[in-house]
Amino acid sequence: MALVAQAEREAISPRTKDAPAVAQARGTKLGNPNGAAALRRAGKGGSALREAAAANADQHEADLAKVVSDIRTSGAISLRAIARALTARGMLTRRGGQWQVSNMRNLLERLG
Repeated sequence: MALVAQAEREAISPRTKDAPAVAQARGTKLGNPNGAAALRRAGKGGSALREAAAANADQHEADLAKVVSDIRTSGAISLRAIARALTARGMLTRRGGQWQVSNMRNLLERLG
């Protein structure tokens, strides 16, 4: 079994490296056609996008600060317990996902 697994690992690398060329031969355009070129044409770089994302995160943090404080006051002290309480209240992460320990930790670090 170990030899078969090793052979498969060795076969994966060439397939992964050849995949973009195969996709391109089928006519698939690779990369983001509107990515960096559009930002360069606008003369803004990525700073405007980063500022907008940071402002959005700050607003979401401010919206959740009181709720998290109430949850902690009610006895939920672990990251998992706070995440479960937020999920139970129907509150989503900034990107619309369910609360996990990792994004709960990040939020509490932002809250201070």
